[in-house]
Amino acid sequence: METIRQPRVMREIAIKEKKNGKSIGFVPTMGALHEGHMSLVRTARAENDIVVASIFVNPTQFSPGEDFACYPRSLSDDLEKLEGLADFVFLPEKENMYPPDFSTRVEVEGLSENMCGRFRPGHFRGVATVVLKLFNMVQPSRAYFGQKDYQQSAVIKKLVRDLDLTLEVLVCPTVRESDGLALSSRNSYLQPEERNAAPALYRALQSGAKALKDGQRDAGLVGGIMRQSLSEEPLVRQVQYIAAFDADTLEELEIIKKNSVVLAGAVIVGTTRLIDNLLVNDLK
Repeated sequence: METIRQPRVMREIAIKEKKNGKSIGFVPTMGALHEGHMSLVRTARAENDIVVASIFVNPTQFSPGEDFACYPRSLSDDLEKLEGLADFVFLPEKENMYPPDFSTRVEVEGLSENMCGRFRPGHFRGVATVVLKLFNMVQPSRAYFGQKDYQQSAVIKKLVRDLDLTLEVLVCPTVRESDGLALSSRNSYLQPEERNAAPALYRALQSGAKALKDGQRDAGLVGGIMRQSLSEEPLVRQVQYIAAFDADTLEELEIIKKNSVVLAGAVIVGTTRLIDNLLVNDLK
């Protein structure tokens, strides 16, 4: 496994490998790797000749007052986990990603505005910008993302379609703890009692999914069922949103008429913001 820090070097290696007929699977991360990340890396390993993982805590996707400075960082552990699975680990420096005169931003309108976009202004602009830069540097054949970040994946897929990028975006299932909590690097912030409370979000989403499967099609009532479930956990300090959204447009629904719906929510437990979602298919 080789570590690379210079974007120019990464791009030269990627172009050479593709000229030799090799496919490149890419897993972009912000580090603090957990089993969710590693499942993406293993999938990339199984489906490609070359695997590249990047580790870069992207400052432009953090709003003022968010946790950029204290975001979990564990580079030595991350490199140990990637050994034997990734061929290259790309570790760009902030100065190479965003030189002093950097002034270009990428905005995916529509998909960026609901759900988390209402509470994290500029977040998806930062995500779209850095991901496009990483795609240009790594030149992947396929890029792998987790369903836990459903809105992020939708934004990136739209970015690839709209800008005619020649790669495939694959979204892999959310990896969960045994009690249902979606794996996230930010889970490390949770105190023990908060960790016990955190699966309340998943339980609430399950209650909404059950209502859909039982035939409820009033999205407001489904949202009410999920909020009631969350209200039973006193350590959920704030519910930013929890609702039914169109799985394609991410518009919040009033009446559910489509066969696929994404139930998604964001809550604050202690000081930790948690997100999760369930994609409910085959509704009659």
